[in-house]
Amino acid sequence: MEPETVRNWVACAAARHPDKPYLISVEDGRAISYRKLGLLIERIRAFFAEEGIGPGDRVALLANNSLEHVIVYLGTLAAGATICTVHVEMNAVHFDTILPALAPRLVIYEEGLGLETAANATDARVMRLGRWEREGGQGFFAALPQAPNAPDPSGSPTDDAVIYFTSGTGSRPKGVVLTYREILSNGAAIADGFGIRADDRVYDYRSFNWASAQLLGALATLSKGATLLLRRRFSRRRFFDDIARHGATVAAGNPTVIAMLLAGEEAARATGLRFVTSSSAPLSADDWRRFEERFGVRVAQGYGTSETGWIAACPETERRIGTAGKPLPYLELAIVDRDGRALPPEGIGRVEVGGFAGNEYRYLGDDGTPRVNAIGRVRTGDMGFLDTDGYLHITGRESDLIIRGGVNISPLEIDNALTGLAGIVEAATVGVPDPVYGEEVVSHVVLAPGASLSPHDILDWCAARIPAFKAPKRIYVRSSLPKTERGKLDRKALARDLQEG
Repeated sequence: MEPETVRNWVACAAARHPDKPYLISVEDGRAISYRKLGLLIERIRAFFAEEGIGPGDRVALLANNSLEHVIVYLGTLAAGATICTVHVEMNAVHFDTILPALAPRLVIYEEGLGLETAANATDARVMRLGRWEREGGQGFFAALPQAPNAPDPSGSPTDDAVIYFTSGTGSRPKGVVLTYREILSNGAAIADGFGIRADDRVYDYRSFNWASAQLLGALATLSKGATLLLRRRFSRRRFFDDIARHGATVAAGNPTVIAMLLAGEEAARATGLRFVTSSSAPLSADDWRRFEERFGVRVAQGYGTSETGWIAACPETERRIGTAGKPLPYLELAIVDRDGRALPPEGIGRVEVGGFAGNEYRYLGDDGTPRVNAIGRVRTGDMGFLDTDGYLHITGRESDLIIRGGVNISPLEIDNALTGLAGIVEAATVGVPDPVYGEEVVSHVVLAPGASLSPHDILDWCAARIPAFKAPKRIYVRSSLPKTERGKLDRKALARDLQEG
């Protein structure tokens, strides 16, 4: 796909329904139509042309969710340059290494976030983000030419399109580098995977500095000519009000959000909401069913990685509870053994994807040069299997595997079994050193309010349902399980707790 595909998507939608909103700010109701978006994108392209910013040049965007964030993101892609999104809260302590490595031609920052010092520490031109509808002042949008006349992009599908960074709060973040053909193919494919339609209004509050929201919230909706309802951050109290007020038909989600909604007192049934997505971690079958029964809304699980984008999705009407959905066809997913041999259906192995022959999967090096991690095909680090109907099941991280007496045990398999016991709302299983078996299976559980299960009760229940060599040998009852900043279960923290006594 060519860099101008973003322009083509906008032009096609504007030709069909020029006044239809592409983007609506949930907080203040500001909106931008497809026609206005097309004009703004051309003005951004013309500004970049005047500044000599084109293919291979990097534009750093330091901002939280806003209409302006998404417009700059799309405008940079339409110009064929590289948009570099940096999560303000999670990556702030690493700005002193991230920004020099990026060596951007332009830095655009949101006011009021304390970013002025970091932004001005670079050799790049620095501009405030501002608001798109304000023509005065010194912000980025105020500097755009009124009568744009930029040449068509001269880039290639394999030019760098996006660089974004992993969370990196506890360790140094990785910069993931994706090309135009990677992000545009993935955005269009995940729209089809989830079944996004032109009449959909997609509600998203996840950070648009990361891949999942960029690909689904921004690009998938754009590819279909749909509408994006953008909130700056998640609010449990306002979730159903927002859905009703703005007529949302699809909402983004993850297991943490679904658990928070289930823990609330709201009993609303979100009329008009076709489904809620769930990604970033496997959603327990119990929470999946409870959410659908309580709110009358289907859940569509998805799966992906920062390095590859979305990989699989459960279509709304063909979802299968407990799975990550069907793989996106162009990625040619396979389950392989340690030596790279494809496994038959139901065979548990390593998840591997391809997508494009000879494609380079890359991280940003310390000196700002992309470093190749894999060529052609890449393993995600997850373990799983494909069932006989082609649905993907994720059984855990390869690094989390418990190897007991030479036998591989998936912690997620034990977790799912434990949450099948009434009274257990969360479970996490880890391997701990053992002098005989190498590792032994230990599980941590969180009980529902009022539940009176003892570790002995849980062990007895496991003994009747889980093979002895897999069953946990110890149970710890905890008030909560440690999570990462992105809401994912932190098994490493659990292992550290046990090692430290």
